Amino acid sequence: MQMYEIPVEITPEGKLELPDALLDRMNQSQSVRLIALLDEPGSEEDRSGWAKLTAEQFLAGYGESDSIYDAV
Repeated sequence: MQMYEIPVEITPEGKLELPDALLDRMNQSQSVRLIALLDEPGSEEDRSGWAKLTAEQFLAGYGESDSIYDAV
């Protein structure tokens, strides 16, 4: 099984418009599975907040004695 993550557009008719590059890789009679991931309102802010908190917490556990690993 091959997986591709690509952005798609929804046409005014409510259909998904796939890029030609992906369509070229597919057989016309091929069956595919579609997983739709929709961004929730505010989700981008939530993700950037979590990424910042993760980095802060990771670096908070970094001590001077850990600097020996920087040269490896």
